[in-house]
Amino acid sequence: MGKQEVKLTNQNKIYWPDEGYTKGDLITYYDQMSKFILPYLKDRPESLNRFPNGIKGPNFYHKDAGDSAPNWVTSVEVYSESNNKNIDYIVCNDKATLLYLANLGCIEMNPWNSTVKKQEYPTYLIIDIDPGDKNTFEQVIEVALATKQVLDECGVRSYCKTSGSSGLHVFVPMGNKYDYELVKNFAHLTAMKVTELLPDFTTLERNLKKEVPAKYTWTTCKTGVGKPLPVPIVYGRKRGHRFHPFRLERSEKGLHPSQFDIYTVPKRVAATGDIFKPVLGRGADIMKCLKKMEG
Repeated sequence: MGKQEVKLTNQNKIYWPDEGYTKGDLITYYDQMSKFILPYLKDRPESLNRFPNGIKGPNFYHKDAGDSAPNWVTSVEVYSESNNKNIDYIVCNDKATLLYLANLGCIEMNPWNSTVKKQEYPTYLIIDIDPGDKNTFEQVIEVALATKQVLDECGVRSYCKTSGSSGLHVFVPMGNKYDYELVKNFAHLTAMKVTELLPDFTTLERNLKKEVPAKYTWTTCKTGVGKPLPVPIVYGRKRGHRFHPFRLERSEKGLHPSQFDIYTVPKRVAATGDIFKPVLGRGADIMKCLKKMEG
């Protein structure tokens, strides 16, 4: 860990009772996968979701680095309108900090969509495909494929990952070129086009009421300053599944989030490399895409 010394505690504590995964398993995984995870955390304020007694115990969000963080942990002070004060956010730029956060019980790593230097300009947009209780994962895949079709038709590349539970996230690289409002509008228009393609089981409603059929799937947009979302290849709270990327093709329709766990992910990443890396690269030309969509 270089000159930084990370004190690890309670390694045998069970974090996922059903699978028997421990806190030590969590830390070992982040240690092994750090070179793939860190690029998605670099220079981004972190909103830490802590589960000190595992996924079946209480969890809480921890944003302020406070006096307890080691002096080698990088942080940045950002004014929070919702809290009406400055918050000293931790920024995870190295393995030592990553393992320090894991030792705090941060099962999920939740960085901002934007960086410290360009806080108002997201690196990517995220379309969250969140199924209802009675939707199948096949339907979720179908919605993701329709999202890819809409984006492909206007010349925009997209990248898909599991959401850590039962849904999918579709990312589009923005390259920190556009402000959040424009990106949010583009994401909303994309979602509208998807609902036109699949009207029978998609909706833009965020909260499904009882009178809405259970077959509906929500399609929502997660984009905004300080609205973090877990990055690829990190743990999900449900059954130790990962927020894992995969190539979205018709051949993937038999896929299920349960396939991505503590044992399968390192092998898969070793074989494929980081297929999600382009989301951190050159951004899409959404102005050109908007003209195509509206044309």
